[in-house]
Amino acid sequence: MIKLQRLIGLPVIVIHSGKLVGTVKDAWFDEHWRLKGLILEFAKWFAATARAVSWDDVLTCGEDAVIISKEDAVIAMKPKEVSRAFHAGIIKLKDLPVVTVHGVQLGRVSDVYFFPFQGTQIVGYELTDGFVSDLMEGRKWLKAPSDPDEVLLGEDAIIVPAVSEAELEPVAASNFRE
Repeated sequence: MIKLQRLIGLPVIVIHSGKLVGTVKDAWFDEHWRLKGLILEFAKWFAATARAVSWDDVLTCGEDAVIISKEDAVIAMKPKEVSRAFHAGIIKLKDLPVVTVHGVQLGRVSDVYFFPFQGTQIVGYELTDGFVSDLMEGRKWLKAPSDPDEVLLGEDAIIVPAVSEAELEPVAASNFRE
């Protein structure tokens, strides 16, 4: 299992040439919040494209680097094509509030976990209530509901079943540590 923010900042290297093609800046997702790829470079002030690698071209994510299959796996994308991303999409996953169907906010997304080669669906959320709360109580872990129809990954909030409040665990006690 991979903690998404662990990938941010890693160099991306082509397996057969050893060429460095960039560093991971973000990750982009489809409308079902499945990981689609890694963003290597955002569009600058006057640039009309971002550079990215499709998740299908990622061979492995190690502790120190991401290895991709070929240099031409790096593609140019229009920023609007990256509608859902962790840090910088039109819809940002980081800091989205997680709220139960009864209107109880469980925290805000600080990180997500996924199995890298099993459908790339998000399997859990690391939640924060803010810096002071993180220091005093620690962050919380919420396993993603096994039925995707039980969770709404919306534009402004993630809506989860009411039972999710009882399922919160301290991050250190979860089975999904790095």
